[in-house]
Amino acid sequence: MTSSGTAITTGKESFWRRRVVGPLLVQLTQGVTPDRIALTVAVGTACSLLPFLGFTSLMNLGVGLWLRLNQPILQTLNQLLGPVQLALILGYVRVGEKIWRAEPMPLSIGILLKAFKDDPWAFVQRFGWTGVHAATAWALSAPLIVATLYYGLRPVLRRLGTKRRRVVA
Repeated sequence: MTSSGTAITTGKESFWRRRVVGPLLVQLTQGVTPDRIALTVAVGTACSLLPFLGFTSLMNLGVGLWLRLNQPILQTLNQLLGPVQLALILGYVRVGEKIWRAEPMPLSIGILLKAFKDDPWAFVQRFGWTGVHAATAWALSAPLIVATLYYGLRPVLRRLGTKRRRVVA
């Protein structure tokens, strides 16, 4: 570890260790607590799964500023979870339809993307309630996602932080 807080690598470390584990461990030794990182990952994951394309970056930014969370971690998660978000949109719509006891709307990701690209206002008129259904399902799942990830990651990150402090000391 250098005086600037960056890790010294030997070149023999794996890409995963150099690019993911190393920077995470540096964050743990620079005043960012394991609990805050766990909260950042948990909240960032929930925000990144919002079933509306193009809004997750803003949601992560706003929530991150409000809760004073680590923006690089939030935005990195947002980018990494993009494919998962796409895969979950239809699931959120279907669960929301069940919650609202609505008739299933025939749709696919391709239909949604084409309709939005062709005419955004017609898209809102046609799929507005579908968005409400998806948002309802997401809003109900978000606290479960946050709690599961936060309480699952916290002990792991605490152990990593303790291990890192012993190695640095």
